[in-house]
Amino acid sequence: MGSTKGIVSDSSILTGWYKSSHSGGDQGECLEVARGHAHVPVRDSKRPTGPALVFPSQTWSAFVAAVRSGEFSA
Repeated sequence: MGSTKGIVSDSSILTGWYKSSHSGGDQGECLEVARGHAHVPVRDSKRPTGPALVFPSQTWSAFVAAVRSGEFSA
């Protein structure tokens, strides 16, 4: 994937980007995740050529599960 220490400097080189169906309107506070990679790249949707953070699949799955269970609710 061409990452260094969990970062891809130009995320536009990766394919499969999508936003959550829970992302709303034009608020500009959305993350995108790319499918189809051994690790999970995540980027700011406002910066499609900016960097992406890359997480091990198990780590990303644990994070998503924690969000869904409300561990990070305000």
